[in-house]
Amino acid sequence: MSDIAQNPLVNLSEELAERTRLARPLVAGIVAQGHRVRSGTLWRKDVAVASEQAFPDIAEAKINFADGTSLPARLAGRDPGTNIIAFRLDGTPEPAPLPAAEPRPGSLVLAFGADETGISVRLGVIYSVGPEWHSRAGGRIDRRIILDTGLTRRDEGGPVVDAAGGLLGISTLGPRGRALVIPSTTIEGVLKPLLSKGRVERGWLGLALQPVLVPEVLQSQSGQSRGLMVMSVSQDSPAAQANLHPGDILLAIGGESVASPRVVARRLGPDSVGQRIDLRLIRAGGIISVAATVGTRPSG
Repeated sequence: MSDIAQNPLVNLSEELAERTRLARPLVAGIVAQGHRVRSGTLWRKDVAVASEQAFPDIAEAKINFADGTSLPARLAGRDPGTNIIAFRLDGTPEPAPLPAAEPRPGSLVLAFGADETGISVRLGVIYSVGPEWHSRAGGRIDRRIILDTGLTRRDEGGPVVDAAGGLLGISTLGPRGRALVIPSTTIEGVLKPLLSKGRVERGWLGLALQPVLVPEVLQSQSGQSRGLMVMSVSQDSPAAQANLHPGDILLAIGGESVASPRVVARRLGPDSVGQRIDLRLIRAGGIISVAATVGTRPSG
């Protein structure tokens, strides 16, 4: 056997090149008129997805593939909660399915993007894997997958695969410029409402909240040291109809103590719309409870 065949670096290089060949048909370059190319992923026949935060307010785009195919596309829906945007396009074949991948810290990954000449590829590792988490906009992301690799605004939205060729999801830029993965299960969970309604409906109270310390004299009675101060109440919102006021301190929602706006967002998922929910508050030096009927979060 030749030295080249026995060289592990050469073998690794060839395996990564093969993974790139298999993922190449999924990489989409999405161009909105007047804007630079952004990366996306052909998710299923006639549907491409990308990172929602990377796109302006658009209705149409052109999608380019690495084989030279270029197709018109129209916006199907966008969800800031999970940072997913979906496009419908005509004429694409069913993409060759990649097996689902289980994220493991330390595993090698390839993050793909689109550029003017074809595709870009970044090699990295999975830095950490955490449990599900909720964005401030109320979206539930099934796993917190952080990558140890560079990523640009042009790259985010492309497919991310592991060394075995399994699809983890699509890339996005998180806080402080960290590269994250939006898991495949999260994408599948929002595609149906995006394609049918153009959005994912989530619960809304109409409150702007700020973490604060509970007054010391009430910490024992409330059973907690932190809460959320109501900074403003949207006009005609469920919170306004429940007679909440700026200066109230929210202690609990639906029986769950709150110290972060993310806890509130978690309780206001799609299933919460129309439900009556109990709110425990501090007002005028005392602790009270009020009930509010959860509304639908306004678009935008």
